Amino acid sequence: MSTNVYDILKERGFIEQTTHEDEIREILGKERVTFYIGFDATADSLTAGHFLTVMAMMHMQRAGHRPIALLGGGTTMIGDPSGKSDMRTIMTKETIQHNADCFYEQLSKFINFDNDNAIIANNADWLLNLNYVEFLREVGVHFSVNKMLTAECYKQRMEKGLTFFEFNYMIMQSYDFLKLNQLYGCNLQLGGNDQWSNILGGVDLIRRKEQKPAFGLTFKLLTTSEGIKMGKTMKGAVWLDPKKTSPYEFYQYWRNIEDVKVEECLGLLTFLPMDEVRRLGALKDAEINHAKEVLAYEITKIVHGEEEANKAQEAARALFGGGKKSEDIPTTTYPADRFEAGIDLITLLVDGKMATSRSDARRTIEQGGVTVNEVKVTEIDKVFTPGDFDSEGALLVKKGKKAYHCFKITE
Repeated sequence: MSTNVYDILKERGFIEQTTHEDEIREILGKERVTFYIGFDATADSLTAGHFLTVMAMMHMQRAGHRPIALLGGGTTMIGDPSGKSDMRTIMTKETIQHNADCFYEQLSKFINFDNDNAIIANNADWLLNLNYVEFLREVGVHFSVNKMLTAECYKQRMEKGLTFFEFNYMIMQSYDFLKLNQLYGCNLQLGGNDQWSNILGGVDLIRRKEQKPAFGLTFKLLTTSEGIKMGKTMKGAVWLDPKKTSPYEFYQYWRNIEDVKVEECLGLLTFLPMDEVRRLGALKDAEINHAKEVLAYEITKIVHGEEEANKAQEAARALFGGGKKSEDIPTTTYPADRFEAGIDLITLLVDGKMATSRSDARRTIEQGGVTVNEVKVTEIDKVFTPGDFDSEGALLVKKGKKAYHCFKITE
């Protein structure tokens, strides 16, 4: 192994907390480490938030280490209270299994699971058939309730009421680490910094029960300058599944991030050399837009492939250049009879998810933030008929400077 991957992760801005920094760096430099990251299967696609941990897995695998992607078929049935003020909705086993299958398919695009280069595991295999009394005797005996109650992951829930149901989550995740240690020799757990308490529980359990070294490391969470988790839009999460978030919308999300976040995201979410990351991050004013283009292109290329990244970039440039002929712009199609009496602009904005409600749409129009086919519209009761569509059969609505949506009529 050449450069120690610990140094790579540190330089690129991943590392937030470590249990034993010097020892972790040492083992990553001298042996092949089996490590794991857990993914609770709460949806049928990974999100932009997961992408940071996926990038870390890719760096680790490139350096010769062996990832375990642990799908939470068991823990998803409880729900992690970390960073959440409400209890997670309880899902069926069938839904959780479907979601886990989708995660595996997506992760396989980024991680090489062939020939023992990586492992896919599912904690349903050991959690769902546990004998409760045996589990308490074997595992529960190693956990202090007093210590657990001081954990950051439970604080937000204590005010509203933390159920015993969720209180088990830390012990279950710790048990996951123990099982992976026993089955595969896994001795390092990675995760977002909201997982710190759960990771500490697992490290401590292995050291007490197995008398073996175990380590934990957390990554910073992607947040806006206000501290809000990145990867959310007015339409909801930014998904890695192109059917849920189109490559164009995915590209646009990163193209439009705050200037102050560009260098951080280039370090964490691309493989560009750090000299180039720093050069792009230092650009100011109008030039920072070039850095944002590079960021959006590089991330979209990793997630959706070079062809889709090129199409998304061309579509965005056509729009910013005043053109409007790209097939990659988000589009809503209506049957011809829907337009017979016309459709008002407020309805278009809501249908195209450019406004969260009719009152939100009304405010945006009144404030002069909407243009239709490059003409500003300020009448809230403006109605469009087939005669308003351009020669391409399209109505291009623009909200603010960067949000576009195309409306078309089917034959």
